Amino acid sequence: MEPIKKVKLDKRTALKKAEHYCAYQERSQQEVRNKLYDWGLWPNEVEEVISELIGTNFLNEERFASAYVSGKFKIKKWGKVKIKQGLKLKKITDRMILTALNTIDYDEYLETIRYTAEKKLGSITEKDPYKKRYKLITYLMSKGFENNLIIDVLKSNNLP
Repeated sequence: MEPIKKVKLDKRTALKKAEHYCAYQERSQQEVRNKLYDWGLWPNEVEEVISELIGTNFLNEERFASAYVSGKFKIKKWGKVKIKQGLKLKKITDRMILTALNTIDYDEYLETIRYTAEKKLGSITEKDPYKKRYKLITYLMSKGFENNLIIDVLKSNNLP
């Protein structure tokens, strides 16, 4: 079997494809940059296309960060720690990450921790209360919630 040969796109074709790629869902600059390199563009062409996409508002890091935070929190029920890591992997600036994370309502955030904890408790079969609590806290931390908030929520809701 022969390896798949990359077809080098010209800059105009790549711009049209990139516009469609960005219109389909919000993208970070890094995602688009990687895609353009996959399409065989040269570094100077990649940056020109990125600039064009920003100029025509197909690409907007702030809008991407907000959409990412909203989706990961509301749909996937991720905590701020995990969301922040995801945005860092997408090469979003710390300032923009902080701005986007601040859009999460604090009460809704605590409610999500409580909801996630109660849902997980139903599936933990551990009988020893200390081990059960440890498993629950470990799970919630893996979802990206902060340890101090987890402890507060468990305490205030009389959960193990």
